[in-house]
Amino acid sequence: MDEVTSTETSTSSNQEVSNDESPLWQYVTKVEKPAGATVKSGGNTYFKCNYCSVVYMGSYSRVKAHLLKISNQGIKPCHKVTLSHRLEMQRMHDQVENDKLEGERRNQIPLPPGYGPIPISPFRRQEGSDSTNLVNGKRRKVTVNSSLEIAFQNNARHDLDSKIAKMFYIGGLLFNFARNPYYRSSYTYAATYSIPSYVPPRYNALRTALLQKERAHVERLLKPIKDFRLENGVSIVSDEWLDPQRRPLINIMAVSDGSLMFIKAIDGSGEFKDKHYIAGVLKDAIKEIGHEKVVQVITDNASVMKSARALIEGEYPIIFWTPCVIHTLNLALKNICAAKTLKRMKLHMMNVVGLRVLLMMHPSYVFYHEPFNEVGNV
Repeated sequence: MDEVTSTETSTSSNQEVSNDESPLWQYVTKVEKPAGATVKSGGNTYFKCNYCSVVYMGSYSRVKAHLLKISNQGIKPCHKVTLSHRLEMQRMHDQVENDKLEGERRNQIPLPPGYGPIPISPFRRQEGSDSTNLVNGKRRKVTVNSSLEIAFQNNARHDLDSKIAKMFYIGGLLFNFARNPYYRSSYTYAATYSIPSYVPPRYNALRTALLQKERAHVERLLKPIKDFRLENGVSIVSDEWLDPQRRPLINIMAVSDGSLMFIKAIDGSGEFKDKHYIAGVLKDAIKEIGHEKVVQVITDNASVMKSARALIEGEYPIIFWTPCVIHTLNLALKNICAAKTLKRMKLHMMNVVGLRVLLMMHPSYVFYHEPFNEVGNV
């Protein structure tokens, strides 16, 4: 780093620089070489920052790095430049760079169609090919579309990738949406079946006709499960979750003969989740399905759930409450790990053995376990 601690003597410049092309020079003061200092070749200039008053040696690139706080440029960033001033400097610098690019673009000589490098193409001519073209005084490689490039339609593929990427960026779509199987299958279907003049569905079609059509399709898929309830009954399973926005959601699901169906999710934000609120949520689910079809209600072993149990069984005596087996095992294992003495460890192990015997004698307790491994911790 070329930092100088001497004071300014007089204003001078080793190299005339146009302020139109280097606008940040106006925020520093050029000074003469301090006594005993050496000037490196290359036209470097001694300058003093108008904000921090420290003298440095360097070209305009170091002035820019110092004022705009660009790291790894061999000069300390200026910490006394205010945010508003730095933003104004950045705007001026970007404007100059854009003007340079625009000028270069206007001076470029366009190549004939079918010539020029194809972006990210694996079929480019290799470096050293004798096919070159002189543009702007520089030797540029000329590539001709090969039969393979035409067959694979590389240019069309690159253009389509760019349009799909812009859809994600401008629409604010999550990158994880690219893993959606329907997202991929829709483009595969369009590529497989040529549909001339096809236009994707618009706003109104997605929210009206297509939505109703998809709902009817889902209802047809669920009809066998709903019909099966009339013969064998259904178990209502409920659990509370936190969504990505940290909102407490109470999920209501129905299980019948191993078939799982999601009923609804209730946002419990701002609600006091006592036994009356929980019992009310479960009673609404029972009424929606039909109390004559409900065999049992399955929840975790929280104390509020046990208190709501009495309210539900009091109104519906034929419906019984079953604690979640997985939650029971979880609590038992936590107690085992928390045991501090051998005696307590032995007592907990006896409890687990007794629970195992109970599950073997009553296998119906765990019929709802496997379907929920993929949904969540019930």
